[in-house]
Amino acid sequence: MPGSNFILTDANKKEIAAAIREAEENTIGEIRVFFEKKCDKDVLDRSLEVFEKLKMTETKLQTGVLIYIAHQDKKFAIIGDKGIHEKVPSTFWDDVKEQMQNHFAAGNFLNGITEAIFLCGNHLKKHFPTDGSNPNELSNEVVLNDD
Repeated sequence: MPGSNFILTDANKKEIAAAIREAEENTIGEIRVFFEKKCDKDVLDRSLEVFEKLKMTETKLQTGVLIYIAHQDKKFAIIGDKGIHEKVPSTFWDDVKEQMQNHFAAGNFLNGITEAIFLCGNHLKKHFPTDGSNPNELSNEVVLNDD
């Protein structure tokens, strides 16, 4: 995972947003990506705070997924809403996390994020396929909090 010199370019943000759009095509699940430099608490606790702040609990069937990244502290988490956890085992995101970590360790940060997005989309379409109508309930844009 990149250190303090990591810069997320506009092109990177567009690529991530495009990956989210594509991953959500066949699922009612909603994926968001959130970046900040530091995470001064437990990464899961912070991820839950961000999940609430981004109003991700407001999807119709509670199928939101957050990929949270604190790049300077080299921490990340993937969390899903209640609707997902009612249908899938607790290990649901483990392969996604492992793939992200492998890419990050190899210095392939952007690839790690986009692959995680596609893996999330594949998981979601198995359990939450579209029903013909697929409104985009949450923005696909990357959220930055590097104040």
